[in-house]
Amino acid sequence: MIPVYSLVVPIFNEEAVLPVLLRRLDGLLPRLDGPAEVIFVDDGSTDTSPIVLEARARADNRFRLLRLSRNFGQQVAMTSGMARARGQAIVIMDADLQDPPEIMLDMIAKWREGYEIVYAQRLSRDGESPFKLVTANLFYRVMGKLSDVDLPQNVGDFRLVDRKALDSFLAMPERDRFVRGMFSWIGFRQTVVQFHRPARAAGETKYSLAKMIRLAASGLVSFSDAPLRAALWAGVAVCGIAAAYALFVVAAWAAGAHLERGWSSIIVVMTFLGGANMLMTGVLGVYIGRIHSEVKRRPLYFVDREIGFETSAMVKPAREEAA
Repeated sequence: MIPVYSLVVPIFNEEAVLPVLLRRLDGLLPRLDGPAEVIFVDDGSTDTSPIVLEARARADNRFRLLRLSRNFGQQVAMTSGMARARGQAIVIMDADLQDPPEIMLDMIAKWREGYEIVYAQRLSRDGESPFKLVTANLFYRVMGKLSDVDLPQNVGDFRLVDRKALDSFLAMPERDRFVRGMFSWIGFRQTVVQFHRPARAAGETKYSLAKMIRLAASGLVSFSDAPLRAALWAGVAVCGIAAAYALFVVAAWAAGAHLERGWSSIIVVMTFLGGANMLMTGVLGVYIGRIHSEVKRRPLYFVDREIGFETSAMVKPAREEAA
């Protein structure tokens, strides 16, 4: 039987939290009003996570495991899982239980009202440092000002997506993926479910500062030309400063001030060309690098193993079990 719901969970070295996660999912799935499947995407884990998940996928036909050939990153891992999902409503969530699986019930209620995308908005974020909170808030504010899409505040990748919206998302072939921005860009009827985000149930975050910076840069470059425009105006400003300095030199020379012969003209030219080139070339290089990645047309990911996809996902609704 084709499932009504698909739950996509990317995994990277989450052995500490998996026992708790699996218990929570075992309690949630029978409460859904239709058959469901859970797709775990192992993104190159080096711990026992794939062993635990493979055992569950072989023992329970509601669960599947997709093992990628290496670590391709969370955005690609989510995409690979969504590409395998068969449900009419697909929920994407993290494995660390900071995205409580039970919020899926509220999302389904909104989906039943006719919304194609239901995203989860964090009202609070327990267990996160002041630095993380400040930088996250800054990121959303900057994206809101500069991006070409309306990116809701304090919203991550935890969301429910209707099959129609998912098919539109999967038709977008870009390699440098910013999933939450892509879902905002495609449109459709969207609404919000709010929740208080708890701390991690176990283990440590795999999202380092460098990864967060790369994700933020990817989102900005993918959905805004503001850096290009900033480079243009920075170049204009540098040229203006150089022109003002040139006028100053001419005025000083006319007033009889002693200036070393040739020194002023060299400084003016170097300031003008060096400043403009460094700023504009750096920004253009970022965009050209993205174009280079796209035109190579390499696959987004490679799959090492698929376990559980040959079986049908069957979860009886709670009301049927009661009967």
